Amino acid sequence: MRYFCHILIFIGLCSLPLSAHTFSHAIDELSIQEIHQKMQQGKLTSEQLVKFYLKRIEKFDKQLNAVVQINKNALTQAKALDENFIKSGLTGVLHGIPVLLKDNIDTTDGMANTAGSHALKNNFPNDDAFFVQQLKKAGAIILGKSNLSEWANFRSTSASSGWSGLWGQTNNPYDLTTSPCGSSSGSGVAVAANLATIAVGTETDGSVTCPAAINGIVGIKPTLGTVSRDGIIPIAHSQDTAGPMARNVTDAVILLSAMVAADKNDNGTTPSTIDYLSHLKRNGLQGKRIGIARNFMAYHKKTDQVFEQAIKDLRAQGAIIIDNTNFDNSDQWGDAEFEVLLYEFKHGLNQYLADTAQGLPKSLAELIIYNEQHAKVEMPYFEQEIFAMAQAKGDLNEKVYVDALAKAKLATQKDGIDTVLKKYQLDLIIAPTTAPAWKTDWVNGDHYLGASSSVAAISGYPHITVPMGYVHGLPVGLSLFSGKLQEGVLIEAAYGYEQATKHRKAPNL
Repeated sequence: MRYFCHILIFIGLCSLPLSAHTFSHAIDELSIQEIHQKMQQGKLTSEQLVKFYLKRIEKFDKQLNAVVQINKNALTQAKALDENFIKSGLTGVLHGIPVLLKDNIDTTDGMANTAGSHALKNNFPNDDAFFVQQLKKAGAIILGKSNLSEWANFRSTSASSGWSGLWGQTNNPYDLTTSPCGSSSGSGVAVAANLATIAVGTETDGSVTCPAAINGIVGIKPTLGTVSRDGIIPIAHSQDTAGPMARNVTDAVILLSAMVAADKNDNGTTPSTIDYLSHLKRNGLQGKRIGIARNFMAYHKKTDQVFEQAIKDLRAQGAIIIDNTNFDNSDQWGDAEFEVLLYEFKHGLNQYLADTAQGLPKSLAELIIYNEQHAKVEMPYFEQEIFAMAQAKGDLNEKVYVDALAKAKLATQKDGIDTVLKKYQLDLIIAPTTAPAWKTDWVNGDHYLGASSSVAAISGYPHITVPMGYVHGLPVGLSLFSGKLQEGVLIEAAYGYEQATKHRKAPNL
């Protein structure tokens, strides 16, 4: 490392070492662009950055329990990227950037893909998920795996967000007694607490956007199929997607741009030609027609008060606000969605497990038996009634499934988001993402009061949440959603709002 720095000093790209305290303070809250600028100025290397996050994880994660596996090769990979930087400059938009992956995403690097279950503690994938391959091509370092609500919150109706049998409970960094929301709990907490620059979560319905909002960061659920579903332990192929989680809109968009790529092996791929980074416009709200979905409100008075201020801030930045652009059919998609998830979970999970190593459960039926046999560690607080409901379903040719899927998509697409956008001539729709964090409760499970994620999740349309403010010191988020492949519109609005308000405040650890 000294030899590397001597070379950089010689060519004017390495400054004298900073003290430990100054160095730590200099890295806190740095964006990807700022990190790369410091690399180009010789003030920071990828190796130093990885060491910084490893030390923070060691220092703070005992109380947070967000990072559950560490890539033992991370420092070696960082050194290789530093050497490559001398020869060729930045590898890509994520050069040397440490990324955490939710622990339901396949990656090599000697880390298991567990879904938080003891049943898969020895599930070591043979290759990376397709989008993880894209991240590595862009220069990213997979720093480790983050905790999640076990099986992505699809095992019990009384589960506790952020709890898994294998890894335990993840805690909210703003109040350790409150929920981090799920299922991408660890990813949200780790980014909020500066345990990595960025992280990847996955969402079926709210699992990126809820933990992002509750932990005071940015989350993007992209249009279904623009990010490959290969190598992700599934719930439902008609809704599942990976999505970026970051402390600011710019980093989330940079991560998204690296994740999006057509995968010929994903038969649900949605091609995207969007230049995501070009939509980072400070005046992005100017002239935008924004509708307010007030029927996604009124479940938490103080959150609504913060939301009313957000409306004023949007209007001050040039947005045209159209009030009461409600979804008249919002009671028509919930039951159909759950039916679809049950059918697709059984189908998709059986496919995934069939390709795992010998000695691991090979089907949902075998998982149910495993949990019964290991109830002390897997079911000490809640059971597996959703597993049982899914196991009772037939195949994807059954009329009940086909009709439910058609109903859910029609209600949220043509008769849902598309209708509201067209009726009021809107660019996008907004609502509070969800209420502030509730107390973690292993006895009764999560205390959701309400959320706005479902219509975008079921339709497969994009959804961004951005920090909106605080309620009793707990973060709340502003949700923005629009039509298929309208990420550009949402990025412009989210970035414009973020730059005008700057609500993000790091938790006091």
